[in-house]
Amino acid sequence: MIEPTVTMPPTRVRQPPVRRRERPPRPPRSPRSPRSGQAVRFPVLAVVFVCAACGLVYELELVALASYLIGDSVTQASVVLSVMVFAMGVGSLLAKRLRCRAAVGFGLVEAGLALIGGCSALALYAAFAWLGESRYVVVAFSLAIGVLIGAEIPLLMSLIQRAGSAPEAGTEAGTRSGTRSGGRSGARSGLAKRARRQAPPVEPDDAAGTVADLFAADYVGALVGGLAFPFLLLPWLGQLTGALVTGAVNVIAGGGLVLWVFRRDLTTRSRALLIGVNMSVLAVLATATVLVDDFEEAARRAVYGDRVRVAVHTDLQEVVVTGGREGPPDLFLDGRLRVAGQDEYRYHEALVHPAMKGPHARVLIVGGGDGLAAREVLRYSGVSSVTVVELDPGVVRLARTDPALATLNAQAFRDPRVRVVYADAFNWLRGAADRVQERYDVVISDLPDPGITPSTKLYSEEFHGLVARVLTGAGRFAVHAGSVTDRPHTYWTVDATLRAAGFATRPYSASGRTPGFAAGPDRADRTGGTEQGPGDWGFLLAVPGDRPPVLGLASDAPPLRSLGTGTLEAAARRAERARVPALPSSTLVHPRYGG
Repeated sequence: MIEPTVTMPPTRVRQPPVRRRERPPRPPRSPRSPRSGQAVRFPVLAVVFVCAACGLVYELELVALASYLIGDSVTQASVVLSVMVFAMGVGSLLAKRLRCRAAVGFGLVEAGLALIGGCSALALYAAFAWLGESRYVVVAFSLAIGVLIGAEIPLLMSLIQRAGSAPEAGTEAGTRSGTRSGGRSGARSGLAKRARRQAPPVEPDDAAGTVADLFAADYVGALVGGLAFPFLLLPWLGQLTGALVTGAVNVIAGGGLVLWVFRRDLTTRSRALLIGVNMSVLAVLATATVLVDDFEEAARRAVYGDRVRVAVHTDLQEVVVTGGREGPPDLFLDGRLRVAGQDEYRYHEALVHPAMKGPHARVLIVGGGDGLAAREVLRYSGVSSVTVVELDPGVVRLARTDPALATLNAQAFRDPRVRVVYADAFNWLRGAADRVQERYDVVISDLPDPGITPSTKLYSEEFHGLVARVLTGAGRFAVHAGSVTDRPHTYWTVDATLRAAGFATRPYSASGRTPGFAAGPDRADRTGGTEQGPGDWGFLLAVPGDRPPVLGLASDAPPLRSLGTGTLEAAARRAERARVPALPSSTLVHPRYGG
């Protein structure tokens, strides 16, 4: 039996509500999203560029000023660079302690670097002027600047990598706001943390790319700073003002980056601290810039005394003339006594007149921008032409125009027989053999001591070989070779170098030296004011061949105040007694004038 179908009344079945597909909870917005992290990268790299340029300017400033104040630029550059590179490694390690507060740490590092680097030249010059010793100051500033430069990159890497991270990964402000939030926001924060642990990170910054970008900006900035120092800062601002202006640029760039781009990383207290420190550093640098001329004048008086008449910075060096209006002047080049007005005649008579025994119609003077060697040469009526090859036009200009110097050199540069060539003597001589149709009868080397590094190549075997090419067969070559008694190793190295270049030599010396200033690469210690410099000048008279020349005076020699035939013979015997045998010659690739 088939049961009839019972139709049930329709019932309303409640369907479960259609729920929207749940999405993973979004993480709370960071103060800087990944997109803004990319925007942060550009200002960070720009500041790296500026700070790198400033850092290299500090480095070059120390090398240049230490070479000027202490001498021996190779040694000073080696000390500054090695100490600074070592200190940069120390600074990188110390920066680890500041990574948790990278923003404020970087701001303080840049403020400290701007203050120390900007004032380094002032401090170094002050130590030399008033204490008479600046070696330890150079090392101390190299160490301090290196530590601060080394801390820059680690802190910047921390900042740029946190540009796209969440609050709990980094900022002080985000941490405090998270602890104050509660209720549903706290639950969402917990869900966000769990979701972040489950989901892959959102395009984290590439550490290798960050390092590459930072170092690229750092190296390019160093290039710009290295070129700006000799071509812009030194000619326009000088060493002291240039360092101060560099410090101001440094503190503005570093402080501006932290206080603007990373302002959310700072607490109110940190922000106030950075503003106060940066403004204080700017105030110190600005005040020092305003007073730098007064400082330089006071330091110059401490170095040269109260009788500074002229002080000028040429493109190559500082030139200072001291002495009264009526008395003989003293000429200092880069702080070294070049001409002592009271006894300069002893030096120039001994340098010039022994070489004039023989043909002397055509004379070449290498150096001698003060005009005093030319003065002695022009006393011979048989001289038809004098060529002076001087590197610095500023020295010749001063010798022409300063009344005391022009009187001392007897207006030598106004003589029509004198021709001045402004060139590097080495490079000029390389082409002189082809340009000069007639050879020179006499060549006189009136150069600074060979121990002073910039002049070392002009005492090399190669340079003396160039001189031999422009000499006549009977020509004579007179060389100032430093002190025989104070630096015998250097003096006899010049002798060995001349002989290696094909010359036969005759050594001799002349006494007389103003006390208180050394002529070698290192200054005399002036703290007591009673120290003596070297007591003599050493010379070498050389002729081509293997037969030493005979010391004497020409038959037409003018009356001399300090030199005679007997004086020369005694000077030769005195020099021979100090001979240092078996020394090697000095070449361009192996200079031997360090001691």
